[in-house]
Amino acid sequence: MERECGSKELFSKEELQEISGVHVGDDYVEVMCGCTSHRYGDAIARLKIFSDGELQITCQCTPACLDDKLTPAAFEKHSERETSRNWRNNVWVFIEGDKVPLSKSVLLRYYNKALKNSNVSKVIHRDEFVGCSKCGKERRFRLRSRGECRMHHDAIAEPNWKCCDYPFNKITCEEEEERGSRKVFRGCTRSPSCKGCTSCVCFGCKLCRFSDCNCQTCLDFTTNAQPI
Repeated sequence: MERECGSKELFSKEELQEISGVHVGDDYVEVMCGCTSHRYGDAIARLKIFSDGELQITCQCTPACLDDKLTPAAFEKHSERETSRNWRNNVWVFIEGDKVPLSKSVLLRYYNKALKNSNVSKVIHRDEFVGCSKCGKERRFRLRSRGECRMHHDAIAEPNWKCCDYPFNKITCEEEEERGSRKVFRGCTRSPSCKGCTSCVCFGCKLCRFSDCNCQTCLDFTTNAQPI
């Protein structure tokens, strides 16, 4: 099994050897994980750990489940865990055959480092949706980087934006829209199903406003802030 993630080894061979379901990709490590509901039992999933601290979970609770790129908090809620809001202890991995909470594994190393280095007052941009002018279906835009923010910014500025313009995957209007139950999870770090708060709604910052854009929103921001 390849142990290098790009040019950087995220975890040593010794750290990973007792963890079940390990797969090492170009820029991530993926492992088997789960969350237990006393009523419904174990929900099994795959957890990806990236060097920037991002954690993504693809749920495999049933063959028909299509939920992917969930945050651990969203997966915890999805699994119907009775005592939620404690995903570090409720989401587990198999180590030497035992269920071990993420908090007691090495897998949160980069997440904790990113959390420590981040400015606690920094606004995290939640996911936003843009509607197709042709079919009316809404498509999700992740706003974690300046590039992603620009793609969303340009999409909402285009009155004739269509599904075929979606920048992340090639899709058409025939593709199904996200289920309503999935749409409520928009990446807020305070609450998985947050409807908008000061932690995840941004009213303008250097990540989502652009000095080379002539829209009034960007002009107002760059007039009153140092251009990027």
